[in-house]
Amino acid sequence: MSETTQIKSQIESIQEKLSRGDEIALRDGRQWVEKTMDGLDRGLIRVAENIGGEWITHAWVKQAIMMYFRIMEMREMEVGPFIFRDKIPLKRNYKDLNVRVVPPAVARYGSFLGSGVVLMPSYVNIGAYVGNGTMVDTWATVGSCAQIGAGVHLSGGVGIGGVLEPAQASPVIVEDGAFIGSRAIIVEGVRICSQAVVGANVTLTASTPIVDLRTTSKTITKGVVPERCVVVPGTLEKDAPHGGGKIHTQCAYILGERKASTDLKTSLNSALRDFSVSV
Repeated sequence: MSETTQIKSQIESIQEKLSRGDEIALRDGRQWVEKTMDGLDRGLIRVAENIGGEWITHAWVKQAIMMYFRIMEMREMEVGPFIFRDKIPLKRNYKDLNVRVVPPAVARYGSFLGSGVVLMPSYVNIGAYVGNGTMVDTWATVGSCAQIGAGVHLSGGVGIGGVLEPAQASPVIVEDGAFIGSRAIIVEGVRICSQAVVGANVTLTASTPIVDLRTTSKTITKGVVPERCVVVPGTLEKDAPHGGGKIHTQCAYILGERKASTDLKTSLNSALRDFSVSV
């Protein structure tokens, strides 16, 4: 039995006992909660991972995070002139991780930052995973348990939603090489597939219509932006209730795709120019 499998078994056992009102189980099982958090912080355990091309959410990991909140005590933390009061400590050892952190960026313990990550003044919450070489630009937020791939660019003010409960709910997933434009908002388990380009001010929720304009049929989907697609904000015309005329509701348009190139940066710039996407 691997260590992760053993930890999973113990967390699930604690959760089952807690559901029956056995609070002592959490006290006695504290070491397993702390092992889970250590694994999350080092990227050895993830809330969600791609297995065989399908993203799987591990409910037990989110349950362990909720347990961690329960066992930790509120305390004050001083960081230079700043004073915080919270239950969860901050990440440390950025030099060893090869991560650049520009003041006053904050990442909580229990989040993972890969080598080469750059945090401009921004925020990364507990349970989140940020892959190698990703840029988290100024005032961007990466919510709890969100999964951000390698080589991603989260532009200024981007809001990546978080989710802890219900435990089985899928987190937001942004796959490798994607570009998210300024002030875009992505929440409710939406998945941005690899190398997609999401323009500025696009809002994507689980119920936001995504209209594919690449075909005359204008296919409408929800929850997933396909690989290499270029997406911009849009509206759909609908009849207002009770004969109130026409209204326009928010949607997102797929305008086209990034062009193939061995130089992904050049490819991205071409995509932005070709489709006049604001970033």
